[in-house]
Amino acid sequence: MITVTKTVRFDAAHILTNHCGLCKNLHGHTYRVDVSVAQQAGDTGDMVMDFKDLKSIATEVICDRFDHAFIYNTASEGESEIAAVVKKHGMRTVAIPFRSTAENLAKMFYGDLKPRIPGLASVKVWETADSCAEYR
Repeated sequence: MITVTKTVRFDAAHILTNHCGLCKNLHGHTYRVDVSVAQQAGDTGDMVMDFKDLKSIATEVICDRFDHAFIYNTASEGESEIAAVVKKHGMRTVAIPFRSTAENLAKMFYGDLKPRIPGLASVKVWETADSCAEYR
């Protein structure tokens, strides 16, 4: 089986409410997202998916929404209050109903991409150069 992967990047801020470490504070990442697509069963072609098409979909679904935004958990009163101030001043926010961990973002991005990408195999979200979460 052949798998192809396209990487996209976006910058965003977040908070991990109730975390015991430094990530409980407002901070940001340059996220790297690897989107992998596997060759479909019975496909004998020599191209799984055009990289340009894969980049276009990943950019539209992920980067266009999340780039330079404050990602916040709607279940957190504190994060919602911060988001209200950010919005009031005309800045971007993205509301999600769970903590913005790399694990949760990988799972959400997979679900968002799956209807648009036949053969989607996995989504890997990198918070730093050496820390990532993958959803298959």
